[in-house]
Amino acid sequence: MTKTVLFVILQQYADWEAAYISSAISMLGQGNYEIKTVSLSKEYIQSIGGFKVMPDYDIASVPDDYEALILIGGMTWRSENTQPIKGLVKDCFEKGRLLGGICDASAFLGTVGILNNVVHTSNDLNDLKQWAGANYTGEANYIAKQAVCNKNVITANGTAPLEFAKEILLALNVTDETAVADWYNFHKLGVYTAPMPKM
Repeated sequence: MTKTVLFVILQQYADWEAAYISSAISMLGQGNYEIKTVSLSKEYIQSIGGFKVMPDYDIASVPDDYEALILIGGMTWRSENTQPIKGLVKDCFEKGRLLGGICDASAFLGTVGILNNVVHTSNDLNDLKQWAGANYTGEANYIAKQAVCNKNVITANGTAPLEFAKEILLALNVTDETAVADWYNFHKLGVYTAPMPKM
């Protein structure tokens, strides 16, 4: 049975952060996964790089049956318009499904209270505390690391799209750990340093 991975993308989303994950899931997942996009509406979303995407779902039409919810970073997470996404995030977390956020989207998880009892990272602890305010009490669980997976929550800073993708691939069991490591090393180290990944 095909498993659905939902990507939340907003206007001016960071296309490269989504591309590594979605392509790896599609290439390594052997047809067991499908990628779907979610946004605030079903109108075209334009990435920072200028790519236009017509989301599969808006917040009101997200299906209940999905494997993971991945929030992709970008320039508009701090807008008041993002409030409707909080309900979707809470529902995912409460059901124990895989939940991920990178760059500003990781800090958004802090505004929802998701990071208080999980080990996590983000772009900057002080920024996270300031933005999330009283909703964030998880400073003791913050670590300065590229990407962190804990209790089905994956967070990463904005310089870590490959590390974020790697943690998601492992958490979803898209393929075996050796194949994930090969994929990561190939993209991180380059063709002349890393062995060619097995597809």
